[in-house]
Amino acid sequence: MCDVCGCGDPNVVTVEVHTSLLAKNDHEAAHLRQHFAARGVTVINLMGSPGSGKTALLEATARAFAGRYRLSAVSGDLATHRDADRLAKAGIAAATITTGTACHLDASMVHHALHGPLAASVEASDFFFIENVGNLVCPAIYDLGQAKNVVALSVTEGVDKPLKYPVMFKNADLVVVTKTDLLPYVDVDLAELRDNLAQVMPRPHALEVAATCDLGLAPWLAYLAALRPDRPASGHPAPAAT
Repeated sequence: MCDVCGCGDPNVVTVEVHTSLLAKNDHEAAHLRQHFAARGVTVINLMGSPGSGKTALLEATARAFAGRYRLSAVSGDLATHRDADRLAKAGIAAATITTGTACHLDASMVHHALHGPLAASVEASDFFFIENVGNLVCPAIYDLGQAKNVVALSVTEGVDKPLKYPVMFKNADLVVVTKTDLLPYVDVDLAELRDNLAQVMPRPHALEVAATCDLGLAPWLAYLAALRPDRPASGHPAPAAT
C-alpha cells in the first residue's frame, strides 16, 4: 500500500500535494482580491462552528444597516439553501455554495459563485460576506480574497476552543463571541475566554454580542463601518465608531 499511496514517505508527499493545492488557491484568491478592490467591495470571511451564530449575526447586521450599506453574501454548506434563504429574507442579496462533502470553501468556489446570478449584486455591494462552512479547522487556511477574517464563537462552545483550534484563531482579525444572552445558563468565564484568545491571536480582538436580541451590536457595526469610511451607502453618513 505504501508504494501506491506514498504513505511510507509522508513528509515529502504531504508537503508537495498541500503546497500545490494552496498555491493554486492563493493565485485565484489574489485575482479575487484585485477584483473586489477594483469595485470597492469589502469582503469578510465569516467562519465558525456549526451553530455558532454566523447567520444570525448577518441577519442582525442587515437589520441594523438597512438603507445604509448594501450587503451581499454567499453561504457555504454541505447541503440545503437554508442559510442563504434566511439571509435573503433579512434583505441581503444571497446565494448558496453547496459543497457536498467539502468541509470548507476555496477561492475557486467563490469565483464560480460570482459568475452566477449574484454577480451584479456583489459588484454593487459595500460588504460581501462569505459565510464559510461550519468548521473550526479547514476554512482557516484557505484565502478567499477577503479583507478580514472574522470568527464567530458562541458561549455554548466553552472557553477552550481557541487553545484546541489555534490556527483558526491565529488567522482571525476579529472574534465575535455570540449568544451572550445565554451566559446566565452556561458555565463560561468570559475573562478566561479572552485570556485564551490572547494566547493564540497575534493581535487579540474580541467583541461580545447576542445577535437575536440585537444586544452588543454597536461595536460590531462600528468595526464594519470603520472598514468603509470612504463609501457610506445611499448617501447616508457612515455610523460613528463607539
